Amino acid sequence: MTLRFFRLLACQLLLMFASVCACVPAWAAGVVDVTHAHIEATDDGYRLAASYAFELNEGLEDAIKHGVQLYFTTEIELTRPRWYWYDDKAVSARQTIRIWYNVLTRQYHVSVLGSMAQSFLTLEDAMVLIRRPSRWVIAPKGALKRGETYNVTLRMFMDRELLPKPMQVNALNNSDWRLASKNKTFPYTAE
Repeated sequence: MTLRFFRLLACQLLLMFASVCACVPAWAAGVVDVTHAHIEATDDGYRLAASYAFELNEGLEDAIKHGVQLYFTTEIELTRPRWYWYDDKAVSARQTIRIWYNVLTRQYHVSVLGSMAQSFLTLEDAMVLIRRPSRWVIAPKGALKRGETYNVTLRMFMDRELLPKPMQVNALNNSDWRLASKNKTFPYTAE
């Protein structure tokens, strides 16, 4: 009787350990890694050049293939430290990229909100534009004081608030719909 009990207990522990190990890659897959980020001073203002590394899980790929539009938002903030008060927020900008699949044309479309869409034949080709977005102007030319050092905070995430309302309820309760990076901070001296 006790031998049977210990075998049953060992099997349950083994199953529990296997289910915990199966959850770890799913959590790791929901992380966006900011692989490269820097700010460039150009004639029309300050531009952010960034690239990200992440994979869509099966649930998100399936949602796109069934016509759900996904939104990926990049937020950046430049602050100047002050010893006598809170940090001075010099720049705060945000860019959202949308991806969707057209079942009739069998093409994936990617667009920065407010601009034209580009079409792709495969999801992997479309994701390249999201992982390596074009450089975008985060501030006009005179927004930063030349020679001052700013702390830059950058993050990228899948914006669940822009999903249709019925999908938002599912996204809040489902860990497959959580895709975000940690805040990446780095200094920038304005040119």
